[in-house]
Amino acid sequence: MNLIDRINKLSQSEFLSIFGNIFEHSEWIAMETYCLKPFNNFDDLCFKMINIFNSASEKEQLKIICAHPDLANKAKIGKHLTSESRKEQVSANLYQCSKEEYEQFKKLNKSYKKKFGFPFILSVKNKDKIEILNNFKQRITNKTDDEFKEAIKQVKKIANLRLIELNLKEYKL
Repeated sequence: MNLIDRINKLSQSEFLSIFGNIFEHSEWIAMETYCLKPFNNFDDLCFKMINIFNSASEKEQLKIICAHPDLANKAKIGKHLTSESRKEQVSANLYQCSKEEYEQFKKLNKSYKKKFGFPFILSVKNKDKIEILNNFKQRITNKTDDEFKEAIKQVKKIANLRLIELNLKEYKL
């Protein structure tokens, strides 16, 4: 049996345990995706999942944006992050910030949220903390509408990367 056949045969709870956090703390997207089975192939599953997010209201999209953690939040680097967010932030060495870098992130996170009403979202894959800080400093000057569109773009990029990196072998599929 090939991979997509095995995915199509998953129970709802099995499907949610694998795909439930592709969009940060937004299991409802996986639930709606599950209802669209059968999938023709893995790309079809990915397309349907991203399309559910694209079709969501701005209010629902904002909830998903707000579900993302602050970058390099020292208090949350431990157990409070989802495994996906922890892995992404660790890959960018955000857990190894100097005291000064943590303070910069803390100040930028606070200013950004005050200005835009949601956390700074950036797909940190293949980026280092200096590149992330520079991106943060540049984007905080954006207008709210432009930054909301950028946050949406980044959420989709993160979801796509999570889908691509999903190790289905660990689920014995």
